[in-house]
Amino acid sequence: MDWISFFSMQGVAALSALFIFVIGCAALLVVILFIIDLSQTRDAIRHNFPVIGRFRSLFNRLGEFFRQYFFAMDREEMPFNRAEREWVYHSAAGVDNTIAFGSTKSLNTPGTILFVNTPFPTLASDAAHAPPVIIGAGCREPYRTASLIHISGMSYGAISIPAVRALSRGAKLADCWLNTGEGGLSPYHLEGDCDLVFQIGTAKYGVRDQAGRFCKKRLTEISAIPRIKMFEIKLSQGAKPGKGGILPGRKVTEEIAAIRGIPVGEASISPNRHPEISNFSELLDFINLVRDLSGKPVGFKTVVGTHIWLEEMCEKIHQCGIACAPDFITIDGGDGGTGAAPMPLMDSVGLPIKAALPKVVDILQRYGLRDRIKVIASGKLITPSETAWAFCVGADFVTSARGFMLAMGCIQALKCNRNTCPTGITTHNKRLQRGLNPQQKAQRIKNFVDKIHYGSGLIAHSCGVPHPRALRRHHCQIIQANTQPIPLDELYPYQQTAAQYRTDI
Repeated sequence: MDWISFFSMQGVAALSALFIFVIGCAALLVVILFIIDLSQTRDAIRHNFPVIGRFRSLFNRLGEFFRQYFFAMDREEMPFNRAEREWVYHSAAGVDNTIAFGSTKSLNTPGTILFVNTPFPTLASDAAHAPPVIIGAGCREPYRTASLIHISGMSYGAISIPAVRALSRGAKLADCWLNTGEGGLSPYHLEGDCDLVFQIGTAKYGVRDQAGRFCKKRLTEISAIPRIKMFEIKLSQGAKPGKGGILPGRKVTEEIAAIRGIPVGEASISPNRHPEISNFSELLDFINLVRDLSGKPVGFKTVVGTHIWLEEMCEKIHQCGIACAPDFITIDGGDGGTGAAPMPLMDSVGLPIKAALPKVVDILQRYGLRDRIKVIASGKLITPSETAWAFCVGADFVTSARGFMLAMGCIQALKCNRNTCPTGITTHNKRLQRGLNPQQKAQRIKNFVDKIHYGSGLIAHSCGVPHPRALRRHHCQIIQANTQPIPLDELYPYQQTAAQYRTDI
């Protein structure tokens, strides 16, 4: 017992000494921080409130976490609220995504979309799959696809290798296309054997010569790959319309250099527009050059600001002949995207998709080009109701980047630009990437696409049409500032083709 008492006393003494040591170290640390904060002049809060002022930065960083999980209501968060994210998560997981006890969505908020159901909805026996749409019917190799939603541009480099692999395999399972983004074609895009849209950015990554100019030889080589179905010329994107970018030299590995066609270890600058495209004639010339070299459909992606330019382009097309028109136009919303961008551009430049899409469709209709030029809608359209709205307005397809990121498990941590993405999607940290299993995530991507099709179909059947592509503007109403709905075809009346552009008279 004496020995037990002895060791017990020694243990208590050791723990007491350790406790005193820890308290002493903590007190010393507080003194050091106090002196540092009081002597510095860069941060007024820390100078005026030494040590305590440091908690402000900590609470700012933790605020995102607490708002997301504890304090924000289901419909409050931005850019995607909890209800939207949970719908994507459940859909991607293939589990039940029904809700109970009524909608948590405010149905009186201006801008809210409401679909006009019919007393005699489409019977299940009369329902149909959305018919395929042909893009570039006049090309040597037109592209035909039936999917309502496709994967928008996300470059390898902006997202990780496992993420690209998952998207490629998932696109194959879902029978939709995958846009490469402007970073060029990587072997990981090809692994899944899916349909690909090659995006040509302002730096011409993947189709440039050593001087950074467009290279016909490289484009011909790329277009010979059977999985490349179309080419998209990126004029601007929602996150940063009118701005280029810099790829730091430390990120230009041998692999990235080979894929993008740039020198290893050297910083690469993307211009804020294509240097060889400064007017509509040059845009149409470049579109036709790529189409002639590839034999495949070619279009462009842009954020709409003023719409006058589109009318001028349509007039130019009629002057040159309808054959010179782009095969498709991708309209991106001005409310941001996955890429890192300055807040002034992400917040305040470019029209959101709900304002831009009707204008584009109407202008193409007035100029008799609506059938010739397919319209792709992009920008925060990640649920069936938003997809169905796009078809009501007149889109041929919907594309999404963030929707598919959420399907892969993105938790909207808002760390895309910091290489610390906790889900491994937008980071090149190998440890964080290990949590992303491409095979499992590919199935989630297919499930997400299937649920978009199913949910959009439910809305279409409720409105009395057999499939989402049969939806029209009179099937949809928009809540106004006075809380009263107005039919979409009154807000944006159906347009008639101008007499001089009609071919039936």
